Amino acid sequence: MQASAKYLRLVFFLSASLGKGQENVDGLIAKELGRLVSVYQSLHANPELSYFEEKTSSFVAKELRSLGIDVTERVGKYRDPNLTCYGVVGVLKNGKGPTVLLRTDLDALPVEEKTGLPYASKVRVKTETGEETSVMHACGHDIHMTCFLGAAKVLTQMKDQWRGTLLFIGQPSEERISGAEAMLRDGLYSRFPKPDYTIALHDDASLEAGKVGMCEGYALASSNSVDITIRGVGGHGAYPHTTKDPVVVAAKVITTLQTIVSRENSPFDPAVVTVGSIHGGTKHNIIPDEVKLQLTVRAYREEVRKNILSSIERITKNIAEAAGVPGDRMPLINFHEDEFTPATYNSPELTRRLEGALQKSLGTENVVRKDPVMGAEDFGRFSLGGSIPICMIWLGAVDPEKVARAKKDGTTLPSLHSPLFAPLPEPTIRTGVKTLMTSVIELMK
Repeated sequence: MQASAKYLRLVFFLSASLGKGQENVDGLIAKELGRLVSVYQSLHANPELSYFEEKTSSFVAKELRSLGIDVTERVGKYRDPNLTCYGVVGVLKNGKGPTVLLRTDLDALPVEEKTGLPYASKVRVKTETGEETSVMHACGHDIHMTCFLGAAKVLTQMKDQWRGTLLFIGQPSEERISGAEAMLRDGLYSRFPKPDYTIALHDDASLEAGKVGMCEGYALASSNSVDITIRGVGGHGAYPHTTKDPVVVAAKVITTLQTIVSRENSPFDPAVVTVGSIHGGTKHNIIPDEVKLQLTVRAYREEVRKNILSSIERITKNIAEAAGVPGDRMPLINFHEDEFTPATYNSPELTRRLEGALQKSLGTENVVRKDPVMGAEDFGRFSLGGSIPICMIWLGAVDPEKVARAKKDGTTLPSLHSPLFAPLPEPTIRTGVKTLMTSVIELMK
């Protein structure tokens, strides 16, 4: 009886402490929210493309340093030695305990913003190839950075509630799926503490602000970029019999590639083969020498990915040969290794653990299950092939009224990468900061 009474008193004490801690978290976030919204608007109005995140990374590094975090800048080595990698690493040690990595991405997209917001981006720059383009945070990396910095600020004020080492990663060139690999190549896990757990947020363009989405297992697909140059023998459009027309070959290749998913791949293994670009010829009556195709390939399982790439090569070359293209004019196929990323596989155990903690913190109704998507992210590289548990959490970013109206009317909300995509700042940031903090404290309490 005496032991039972002591146990009940302990349960009561722990419950009261947790409730108090939760109130404290909400209060600290509320205190920071005004400034965080201003930070978000500034980041949104001043985006930088992949490979050019110099000012953005400098800002993130400065903010982390102001909190007493040990910061190293320009971490990362791209395959192209002419490119500078603007990776940021912050280390905050707080006694003995696990090491948890929190990651944000830094880069924006070559998109002209059309939201009409007062803080909309008007930035125009030149790419690494010299082309001029508009720039926009159309994928929410500005939201990610803001939540990341907000969580860093509040976690430094709550060091009595967690123990271990926090690794803050500002990763560049996520949109080119090359930044994570570059940072790992530069010794991320040898120069800095190797994490026991790795966490990231990604905003969701279909989920209400105030909610988060969890996906156990495969969450995002692998991605391959493929360039195909269909070569032929050009000539006059009036005498096609004297040519080997690469336009016709390209048309056959494009339609036949679609049979890879429909006829060669198991319907239980999701996959995508998309031809996103086709260019060839200059005039109505000229058969060109070549046609260029650009493809994206998506899959979850590595075996499926390899089979698709092999099929692309087989189909393309065999169609060209069947069309009578000379042997020295066979198609050129480039599988871009620098634009490949593996699938993101959320550790089931870690996902379930964080899901339980977030249900208590945000409310069960605000933590929903999400299906995997065929979009891609290089966040999965931080798992080192699955040896480190990772979890990417979807962060609702849309005005709940707009979501309800879209469901009622059957209309489509602006997606990620849309020039009209505009997160609802306050509730999205508040929920994002609380999600990261809850996750850290759950793993390091």
